[in-house]
Amino acid sequence: MNRWLIVFIVGLLLPLQSLAKTVVVGSKAFNEGYLLGEIIAQKLTHDGFDVERKLGLGKTIITYEALKQGEIDVYVEYTGTLAQAILKLENTPSLNALQQHAKQEGIKILPRLGFNNTYALVISEQMAKKNNISKISDLVNYPDLNLGISHEFLKRKDGWQPLAAAYGLPYQPVGIEHSLAYQAIANKQIAITDAYTTDGDIARYHLRILKDDKNFFPRYDAVPLVRTDADPALIKSLQDLANHIDEAKMQQLNSQVVNDDQSFAEVAEQFLTDEALIQKSNTQDLNSPWQSLPRYIIEHLQLTILALICSCVVGIPLSIAVYRRPQASRMLVYCTGLLQTIPSIALLALMIPLLGIGWVPAVVALFLYSLLPIVRNTLTALLTLDPVMQQVAVGMGLTPREQLRHVYIPLAVPMIFSGIRTAAIINIGTATLAAFIGAGGLGEPIVMGLSLNDTTLVLFGAIPAALLAILTEWLFEGVERRFIPAHLRNTLG
Repeated sequence: MNRWLIVFIVGLLLPLQSLAKTVVVGSKAFNEGYLLGEIIAQKLTHDGFDVERKLGLGKTIITYEALKQGEIDVYVEYTGTLAQAILKLENTPSLNALQQHAKQEGIKILPRLGFNNTYALVISEQMAKKNNISKISDLVNYPDLNLGISHEFLKRKDGWQPLAAAYGLPYQPVGIEHSLAYQAIANKQIAITDAYTTDGDIARYHLRILKDDKNFFPRYDAVPLVRTDADPALIKSLQDLANHIDEAKMQQLNSQVVNDDQSFAEVAEQFLTDEALIQKSNTQDLNSPWQSLPRYIIEHLQLTILALICSCVVGIPLSIAVYRRPQASRMLVYCTGLLQTIPSIALLALMIPLLGIGWVPAVVALFLYSLLPIVRNTLTALLTLDPVMQQVAVGMGLTPREQLRHVYIPLAVPMIFSGIRTAAIINIGTATLAAFIGAGGLGEPIVMGLSLNDTTLVLFGAIPAALLAILTEWLFEGVERRFIPAHLRNTLG
């Protein structure tokens, strides 16, 4: 039995491994990040590199740490973000000075792509005209407007609080996912949000960029980042992209994805072809959701099944070992319960310095989250056994080990099974967040859909995940009916 379990786990792991050394292209989880990542990936592919994409890796800290740890080889960052949010500098120095600071962290900044995608505050054109609002300082006269600010911008050194202090803005904004803020403005749920000046959604939703009349925001020049030990051929290939994209071009490219329903791959290929950086291929776009769905489902199942097996292998024996010790039992439940209080995306981010990105930290996180129902149900089952049955076991002259093996565990199996069942459902839902650290699964279309404000794409990941949860419930119910006696099943809640 143990041999077949090992073979099964190895079978789950094999598809997750990549034997060949490839260049891994990363990006942050927003529309422009995906597009720039795809441009870089196609350029490197054209120049003969074997490329793997890990796009949509969550916020700044996740993507930057992935680069430092060698989990990705290149991604596009912005000089203002690098200086203030990552390197924690007081201001944004020249590119040469910034390169020296980055070099101390093992990071090399490549030449600018050519555009400055600075932060800005935006408001609907209709409201701006009605109230004669054209610049940020005008907002002081309208304290009743509702602000929805992206979570990252709320806490940045170059973000909301310093901006509000500089302009004396009398607002208490609410946090909102960046890609959802535009729809919230269109629905008049909020009046103002932060934006990137090259966002394609600005034209789509008829928004006005408020003039930064106090020059608060630094420049956010887009620059590819690599490690200082990067392949010189890789660097040379990426340097060919320097100064090929200005602000107008970047906004146009973003708009083609957001407004014209073109894929990132299509827009990237057309841009590179127009700029004579690659030759147009005759291959079809293989990144459509339907073509990728089998891969998403397989990756999702690999993550959840492997994490569930690990939780059972650790949680059940550990609970059996301590259930006779009240203090140790309580401590085990407290510790596993404490793990549940850590936000999943925060736990994934904290693991990057230790485990990098990809399936390993995702499996570890899912393993930790699924421990509580397994541990709690196992301990509860063993500690609430019928006293009469315990006395019968003692009266039969069974040793403590024999009592456990022949009486206690068989009687506890239904509740233990219920804990495993609960953990499986939790894993399926939580595994969608694994996409933020490049582990794939059904969270990948969800994250991409959020970045594009594309409800259809979000549902493309959410509906299969929900169906997997339902199928899992049916599977466990069938196993329960097949192997657990009816009189024991009836005692389950």
